[in-house]
Amino acid sequence: MLRHLSIRDFVIVAALDLEFDSGFTVFSGETGAGKSILIDALALTLGARADASVVRTGASRADITAEFDVPSYAAQWLDEHALANHDDDGQHTVMMRRVVDSGGRSRAFINGTPATLAQLREIGEMLVDIHGQHAHQLLMRPDAQRELFDTHAGLTELAAAVTRQWRGARDARQAVEAAQARDRELQLERERLAWQLAELDKLAPQPGEWEEVNAEHLRLSHSANLIDGVQGALAALSESDEAMLSHLNSIVSKVRDLAEIDPALNDALAALEPASIQLQEAAYSLSHYAQRLELDPQRLAQVERRLDALHSAARKFRLQAETLPEEHAARREQLAALDAAADLDGLRAAAEKAHEAYLVEAKQLSKARAKAAKALGAAVTQGMQELSMAGGSFEVALVPIGNKESGGAHGLEQIEFRVAGHEGVPLRPLAKIASGGELARISLALAVIASAASPTPTLIFDEVDTGIGGGVAEVVGRLLHQLGGARQVLCVTHLPQVAARGDHHFQVAKSSDGQGGTVSAVTPLDKTGRVEEVARMLGGLEITATTRRHAKEMLAA
Repeated sequence: MLRHLSIRDFVIVAALDLEFDSGFTVFSGETGAGKSILIDALALTLGARADASVVRTGASRADITAEFDVPSYAAQWLDEHALANHDDDGQHTVMMRRVVDSGGRSRAFINGTPATLAQLREIGEMLVDIHGQHAHQLLMRPDAQRELFDTHAGLTELAAAVTRQWRGARDARQAVEAAQARDRELQLERERLAWQLAELDKLAPQPGEWEEVNAEHLRLSHSANLIDGVQGALAALSESDEAMLSHLNSIVSKVRDLAEIDPALNDALAALEPASIQLQEAAYSLSHYAQRLELDPQRLAQVERRLDALHSAARKFRLQAETLPEEHAARREQLAALDAAADLDGLRAAAEKAHEAYLVEAKQLSKARAKAAKALGAAVTQGMQELSMAGGSFEVALVPIGNKESGGAHGLEQIEFRVAGHEGVPLRPLAKIASGGELARISLALAVIASAASPTPTLIFDEVDTGIGGGVAEVVGRLLHQLGGARQVLCVTHLPQVAARGDHHFQVAKSSDGQGGTVSAVTPLDKTGRVEEVARMLGGLEITATTRRHAKEMLAA
């Protein structure tokens, strides 16, 4: 449950520290005093969106901290996310903090550790359930009715699975439709690719072939020049009468003899001997090359034809010749992809399989909804009797969507709340109820029943009693007080009948801050203070002895 709430510079709250206890706690005050601002501040620590407007005028930032005792399942979540904290007596607690600066930037912390808003929301949903003052208006929307019903019935995960299956089936169906619409276009593209692939298959270009064929063509086309040049080089080096190698060997021999006479010639000899060896190796290399070199007009013609084929293909497909092997492989992959896309039978089979998977999940959801609808209908009908709607009834109708084998994103049926306000009146959709009071009472009954079925330890009702009064208000106060026997219940109210039922009572008031601004303050009320506040709620601006007496009677009751 919520133990402590600290607020700094939030809207019109300068500084506020509140301690909370179990049971039913009420907040009351004049209109505009800031009662709902407290709920908004708490909502920020639970991951609600924020902007710069929440920062009090003249302040640099708003800072809100909420401390909770946490149930075991929430403590396990904190342990799993390395965010756990234990107080001195071993109690599991969590401190959630939100800071929003004047530029609209926001930071979040859980037990002093930086956290994401998603983490705040996830742990917040385990701790607090807020019923806003406009809940009855939201109930006019079909999607809000479906979400409330599925949440109350514990079917949110199954409903989400149905939605995922529906999207998969939709995507598969769209793939079939797209393939049918593009069938002619795909066929033309396939024929073009098939022709290109056949041409390239016939050519069979190999990686690196263009460079290799060009090099071989250059060599073959200059074979005569190569033969003449190599033979001339061999003659000059080793085969003619004036061969360089013979002269050099003769010089080396003479210098070697002279070095025996004068060792000073050893340096010259050391330079000449490697030169002789290098010339000899060059001669061997040229000789070996000359043995392999020959004029081959037939091979040259083959290479020229291959070059021409590669060049022509590149020009035909408007490519660089050296990229032909890569383009060959790419077109083969493109054709395979088009063949798969054009496989209408395969696509239809996949779509049918996806739809069957959707129906399995959707029928399971329908079965669970049917069971939960009866239970919620009976519970709300009973609640209506207590809320001065004697003879009225409530029904959760499961309206089929299309035929039983089609369905939609949220299952095979639409959830529709139907109400009969009095005995003998036919059930009509909740959205068509004319009376705002009836709508408010039904919304409150739903909120109380849904909360009773929820494990959330702290329940907050923010002016959900709008539109009701008199004897109904007394019933509402009693219901909320009963709910506070099992949970921590916080309620912002303007009804004295509800405020009188509280175990704890806070008064919210606003005043001038002495600098031309307005601040809101919250005061816990003692017995005398509660009498005065309930009397104010009963009698307006002027509190009389009669209203005080009436207030005492209400509190005593």
